[in-house]
Parts: sequence; structure tokens; C-alpha cells
Amino acid sequence: MPAHPCLSALRRLGCGALLALLSSVAFAQTAQATQAAQAAQGTRTEPALGRADEALPLPGGQWLVQDGKRLQLLDSRGAPRASLPLRAKYLDLRTAAIAASDKAATSARVLLLDSDTQSVRTVAVDLASGRLTLQPPLAATSFSVEALCLYRDAQGLDHAFVIGKDGITEQWLIDGPTPRLLRRLSLPAGSDHCRVDDSSHTLFVSESGLGLWAYAADSEGIPARVPVVLRQPWGPLQGGAGGLSVVPGGVAVLDAQGSAAHLLVPVAGGWQPRRTLKLPRASAEHLRWLPGSAAGAGRIELLTRDSVSGSWAASAVAWQRPAVHSDGALPMAVVMPRGQTAPVERFGDAADDPAIWLHPSDGSASRVLGTNKKQGLLVYDLQGKQLQLLESGRLNNVDVRQRVIFASGAAPLDLALASKRDDNSIAIFLIDERGQVSEAGSIGTELKEIYGMCLYQPRSGGLQVLVNDKNGAYAQYRVERNEQRFSGTLLRQFKVGSQPEGCVADDAQQRLFIGEEKRGVWVMAAEPQRGSAMQLILGVGKKAGAGAGAILKADVEGLALYHGSERSYLLVSSQGNDSYVVLDAAPPYAVRGRFRIGINLAEGIDAASETDGLEVSSANFGGVYAQGLLVVQDGFKRMPDAPQNFKLVAWSDIAKALGLR
Repeated sequence: MPAHPCLSALRRLGCGALLALLSSVAFAQTAQATQAAQAAQGTRTEPALGRADEALPLPGGQWLVQDGKRLQLLDSRGAPRASLPLRAKYLDLRTAAIAASDKAATSARVLLLDSDTQSVRTVAVDLASGRLTLQPPLAATSFSVEALCLYRDAQGLDHAFVIGKDGITEQWLIDGPTPRLLRRLSLPAGSDHCRVDDSSHTLFVSESGLGLWAYAADSEGIPARVPVVLRQPWGPLQGGAGGLSVVPGGVAVLDAQGSAAHLLVPVAGGWQPRRTLKLPRASAEHLRWLPGSAAGAGRIELLTRDSVSGSWAASAVAWQRPAVHSDGALPMAVVMPRGQTAPVERFGDAADDPAIWLHPSDGSASRVLGTNKKQGLLVYDLQGKQLQLLESGRLNNVDVRQRVIFASGAAPLDLALASKRDDNSIAIFLIDERGQVSEAGSIGTELKEIYGMCLYQPRSGGLQVLVNDKNGAYAQYRVERNEQRFSGTLLRQFKVGSQPEGCVADDAQQRLFIGEEKRGVWVMAAEPQRGSAMQLILGVGKKAGAGAGAILKADVEGLALYHGSERSYLLVSSQGNDSYVVLDAAPPYAVRGRFRIGINLAEGIDAASETDGLEVSSANFGGVYAQGLLVVQDGFKRMPDAPQNFKLVAWSDIAKALGLR
């Protein structure tokens, strides 16, 4: 069986500078004895690496080696190409190639800790010219660094995880002109090794006295952990977890004693052991997968460093990459936000649902309204500046209709209505021609736990409001105004099978779209007299069309309608996978695409996740929003951490990403 290029390179390194590291006869004798012991177990010592502290394989058989006070780039023959006078540890690396083959990579980025200054730094590696360039450090940390690892996200942006002695951890976005702190999180004390699987967005952390944990690497969301493998008596590890490496389709981790490498693969809800590689000495400290070694039929090769002898050894282990499961053929586009609002004034699950008010003569002077479930109603301009806070109580959903006429000859009104959880009522607000919002009354309901709501403006005039209860019950009211007082008349009641929230009415087509959180999206007649028959048009976990796969993941949250010149679209917040689905707003309700809202590096705006409510408009708001505006609630405000807010997205960016007309 031919050796893969990395191993061939290791054998040729003996004529290079690293041979000088074999500085004593005593070490040479130790290495020979170790090699003999390993040979009996199918493991080959690689004396060419000597006692280098770190060794990272690079494309084309090259290596990056940390040796004493030097960081060296070595060619495929083992000859030094570049050297930096630097004492460093905790090295991790990403090449410029993000997809399948790294052979085309011409550059790489290395993350490390400068041992002299205790600063976290990166080194740019130019593989074509053979240059190493030390980059400025990240901002100083307030803790002792115990581990570092890199992560490349779905946008191709690089992140650094900086783990402290007591588990204090920071996640930095290191692309762009300057590094930016994305979030802080807490990991177990004694976390002294980490690696990230970019393809599954999984952060692996070794807790020295217990085991290996898996976290979501994306900065959006709650950093919940899942145990991968634990020490005895809860698992097979001797004493806990040590060095680790991502392998194709899984992860490999050393036990704390360094006597074995355990290889595991993900299964539904957890992890499953697949292979155990016994090591000849109980003192391995570093573990590396050699890229490209999976090319051999049914095997990969791992590189380990022995902490006693300092020698490096390569071992082959039987391995098949697990099957990769996809949620369907429909790709996931990434669209960047163009703006964001100021954070709300309450931490936790506070911001919920936005609405848009269009200025009658100047689209750029329009307003975004947003609910704070712990405080009231917020009003923002299109630059995200908070203009008003109406402390009206625990408002959940809000919707806007403009130029509403309640009686012949009456002046048209612009109104915002919101579901109010304090007393299960509908709060009513007036909006004047400048966008100034004021409280104007309320309508009582018979609901026990009022939740979501939306407005419907019939062709015949007036205004109707639909509100729902957590038990699935809906009530539709006609809003009435007499002598400047508002009231409501119940028109109909109906029910879905489980908890709903989002709904949106297509006034022109007299259709009502309803989101049932665990089941999907329904359509029915908006006019009460036409009955309450419903049709499921997009089910959770169901196929959304030929070859589309299951693209909607519970919870189904906000719904909104974009009325274009040629076609209208329904937008759905698929909260379970932090995405947004776009489908035709007319039969047969074909799915047109899906997208996520990613990081806007240039503007310093974080991504959006766990979106509750959203709103979209096709009006001309000027500038980047000339073709329309989407506003979404963001469940996790990052860069830096702050209370929730709302993200603003240009419709033109969505249309371009999904090929919409």
C-alpha cells in the first residue's frame, strides 16, 4: 500500500534542519527503542520530526513546525522555507481552500499563543512564496489562555476560540480589518484542548478530568453541550480527555493518560464509539489527522507526539466516513443584514415582532415598530435609532395598516395593533403623518393566553384583527371606532390543533396564512363568512416540492408577505434551523428558496438566529432598500453581546441570492 504524501514527506525531512533536534545519543537510543516497540503494533516512529513541540501538515506535503523558539515552514523534502523567531503553543490552522480539495490552497492562517507575551496571534502563511507573516495580536484577554482553536463558518469567515484556565471563553471573528469579539461563553474548568469541525459547525472541548464535549460553534444560539465520550466509569477514557483531532465524519480524542485514541461518530442525539487505537506508550499528548490519508481504502492515518520521548509517530486505523445526511436539494443562501436597531432595554427573551410604517411622501423617513415582551412598543428609524418607547405592557405581536377608513367621510387613520399578554387584550396605537406613535385604546378578548395576531383590511373598508391563544384558538374581530373610541365585534372563531403564533393576511386576495409552530403553514379564507376550511401548504419536516426535501423546521414563527410587481411571496421564519423560507403566495404555493442572515463584516453587524417575528414590504424606502425591506427579530445579539434587537435586510439582496423576480 503506497504511503500518502504527508508520510513520505516525514521520511524525507531527516536531511533538513530538524535533524539537529536529535541532539543526543541518549535520545536516539530512546527513539530506536520506541520505534521497535511501535513496530510490533503497526505504528511507525517518524524521527525526522525530532522533538518538535508542534507539527501541522500543510497542502503539498509541507509542514508547519514549532521547534523551541522558532516557527518553521518546511517543504515536502524537509528543508526550511521560512522561519519566525517565536515561542508559541496551542497551534491550529486553516488553509485557503474551504471545499473538497486543499491541493489548490496557496495560503493558510495559523492561530497560536505567543508564549513570551501571552498574546493570541495569527500567522499568515504564503505557501506559494514561502513566507510567514506575524499578524497583530487580538485584544488582550483578562485570563490565562489554556487552549486555542480555529473555526471557519458557512460564510467562509474565520473565528478563534480562546479558552481560559477556569473555562472562561471568548469567540473572536478574526476576518476583516480588525478582530471583533463575537461572544463570551463558559466552558468547563480544565478545558485544555479544543478543535472545530467546520462542516458540522461543532466545537469539541476536552475537559481534562472528565471527557470530551460537543458544542455548537456558531456564535448565534445557546451554547448547549452534548457529551461525546467520558472517563471511566461513565465511559472508556482513562482519567479523562486529552488531545483531539477532527477526522472525516467524526472526532478522535486521546485519553488523559495518552494510552489510546478513541474515534467516534455522531448518531441521533449523541455520539457513538467506532474505533480505538491503542498506543505503544501511555504518554501521547498531541493528536493530528493527516489530511489526504482517507484516500486509501477504508483507512486514515493519525499522528501522535509522545510527551516523554518527544517523538512523533504515524498510525493507520481502519475508518469509513459515515454517510452524510442532507435535509434536501434546496440550497441555503446567506444574505447579509444592511442595518440593525439599537438593542431593547431588557435582557433575555424580550424582543419579539416587528412591523413597518411607510412614510406618505418620503420612504427613507419610514418607521420600524417592534415589541418588547417585557416592556412595550419600540419605534425606530431606518438607521436603527430608537425614537420612542411606549411602556404599554407585555406586547407580543404587532401589525400595521395605513389609511384605514371607518365611516364615510371620516379621515383615514394609520394604526398599529398589538396583542397584550397582561390582560389578554388588543392594544391600539395611532401613527401620525410624521411617524409619531401614541396609545389610542384597546379591545378586550375572551382568550385565556393571548399570543399572536395579524390585521386584515377588507376590500369593503374598515379593519379586522385576528388573535390567537396558545391552545390553538383564534378569534376574528371587526375593529370599530365611534366618537374616537375603539371597540371590537367578534366575527368568527376557529382553532388549529396546537400552538400557533404568526399569521398574515393578503388583503387583495382575501387569504389568511397561519403558522402552527409544530406542524407548518396553513392557508384559509380571510373573509369570515367564507368558512374556516384550511389547507396545509408547507409542513414541518415534510417535502416542500419535488426534490426540495424537508426545509421547514419547528418552530414555525413569523409570517410576512412581499407584494412584487410580478409576483407575491410568503416569507416564513423557520426558527428550528435559523432560516427563512420563501414561497409563492398563490397556489400551488411553490417554494422558491431559503436563506440565512449572516454576518456583515464590513458594517460590524452580527447574524440573526431564532427569529420570532418578521415583516417585509415592497415599498421604496430609498437607498439599499429601494426594492423593499425585510425586518427580523434576532434572538441573540452578538458582536458584542447585548439584549436582542431587530435586523434590517435589503429585499434586493434576497432576490439576488434566490433568483427571484
